[in-house]
Amino acid sequence: MFGTTKAFSGFSVNDIPAAKAFYSETLGLSVSEEDGMLTLHVTGDRDILVYPKADHTPATYTILNFPVDDIDKAVDQLTERGVRFERYDQIEMDEKGIFRGGGPLIAWFTDPAGNVLSVLQEQ
Repeated sequence: MFGTTKAFSGFSVNDIPAAKAFYSETLGLSVSEEDGMLTLHVTGDRDILVYPKADHTPATYTILNFPVDDIDKAVDQLTERGVRFERYDQIEMDEKGIFRGGGPLIAWFTDPAGNVLSVLQEQ
């Protein structure tokens, strides 16, 4: 039924201007705004809808993963732009906040609305 449909994902935020600044200026994504909502234009032609929600509750799981070639460089650059990386008690991370314990190297951070994002490097 939906095999030929171009599906897309979306998530909510509580502050569209803050989200627009974060995704465009901090992360460097192409972002457009229409009818009070944002569209994140990512490689692979899979736009992501970001919509306002007054009673927004941040996602408690990773909503977006950004693959990178060099996680150390990506974490350093994001840190320089004011991004703080999350620390989880049950996961051992290095001093930069990178999990190196098997599988892809990964570091989690949040957007201004508290939604969880990550950068990850396949080994």
